[in-house]
Amino acid sequence: MLLCVTASHKTASFDMLERLSRTPDDVAPNLLRLASCVQGAVVLSTCNRFEAYVEVDEPVTAAGAVGVEAVIEAIEQSTGIPAAELDGAYDVHSGRRVAEHLFAVASGLESVVPGEGEIAGQVRRALTAARKDGTTSPELERLFQRASQAQRKVKNVTALGRAGRSLVRLSLELADSRIADWSAERVLLVGTGAYAAVTLATLREHGAVDISVYSPSGRAELFAKKHGITAVPEKDYAKVASDSTLLITCTNAAEEPILGPAHLQAAPDGSGAGCPVGGAADSQLVIDLGMPRNVDPAVANLEGVALLDLETIRLHAPLEELQATDAARSVVRDAADTFNVVGDRQSVTPAVVAFRSHILSLMEAEIDRARARGDEDGRVEQAMRHLAGVLTHTPTVRAHELAADGRGDEFVAALETLYGIAPDEPSSSVERASA
Repeated sequence: MLLCVTASHKTASFDMLERLSRTPDDVAPNLLRLASCVQGAVVLSTCNRFEAYVEVDEPVTAAGAVGVEAVIEAIEQSTGIPAAELDGAYDVHSGRRVAEHLFAVASGLESVVPGEGEIAGQVRRALTAARKDGTTSPELERLFQRASQAQRKVKNVTALGRAGRSLVRLSLELADSRIADWSAERVLLVGTGAYAAVTLATLREHGAVDISVYSPSGRAELFAKKHGITAVPEKDYAKVASDSTLLITCTNAAEEPILGPAHLQAAPDGSGAGCPVGGAADSQLVIDLGMPRNVDPAVANLEGVALLDLETIRLHAPLEELQATDAARSVVRDAADTFNVVGDRQSVTPAVVAFRSHILSLMEAEIDRARARGDEDGRVEQAMRHLAGVLTHTPTVRAHELAADGRGDEFVAALETLYGIAPDEPSSSVERASA
């Protein structure tokens, strides 16, 4: 059985999401260690959501509850957030609902800005990380691979991707109301990751030309050379920050704020001993796209400084464009239904194989006896093989129909009750091949 424990901008406060975003990489390994019924785990952590996807060994009594409890305990161990504080901050999806939820997430339907594109890459990287840690499972592999396929189909056949805007684009559109001439802005970009590249491209689309970059992890030179902008060394960071009119932070390289009042009050020598920023109202605009937050909220109290952070940005997220969203959700539901039907059919395959093997073994035994009694022309054998086909056809079809309705366990139970047959569990290699 699949489970998803999800905390997002729809269920949790911004502060809680920020604390969860600091989650170390050991949550998934801890999950497998804490509960023997957990067969695999993939953790998806972004600026606006934290989700744990778990495969639970279904025969275990109350496996779902055990799986959720293990997720909460793993989060507590990794982050120090008491389980009591998580109450009410998360939802749980189980069984057939998991696929539709992940497919919607991967397609941007559950994002702050519907249709934003960054989440698709984050979903893929979550699976890659689980593979590296050895915590994935065949069913989770299939789930995340199908999520990427569903996302691509939503992008190709609906207008959601064109209607939706990324957080970067939305933040700069909000900034546009404050900026008369982008080419006159002195821009400092803090961070050199994927968000930084998107931010730089969007800045240039708006007409910004005076752009510098600072990297807390020391990658500014490489990034600047690649993109044709100016690198800021550590010793000049505060001076350049105080002199910039637009500062955009988008790094996950630091768990604590890397831009604070001291940087914006720096003296000409960069010592931080100067006077507070003055001049015209909102002479500096700071956009914080980091999670955890990159900017000390206290900068908003400085004269002449305006702070735009993720919490503010999401309040300005546009209403969903209903037609595009409805079309996208239809694609997601169809993809989830297909995923579940295929999975259910795979779940009864061992039982169907066991049943057919049982009938065929009885048939072969009877054919051997017929041959021993003189069935020289093979008529008895032919009749027996025809009868075996008739006997297995209807139960096989019925097994797949029950599986499609989510009732495959009824076929397995009937098989054991009537014939005493307990199907073998499929191996991982077989499941991967059939995925």
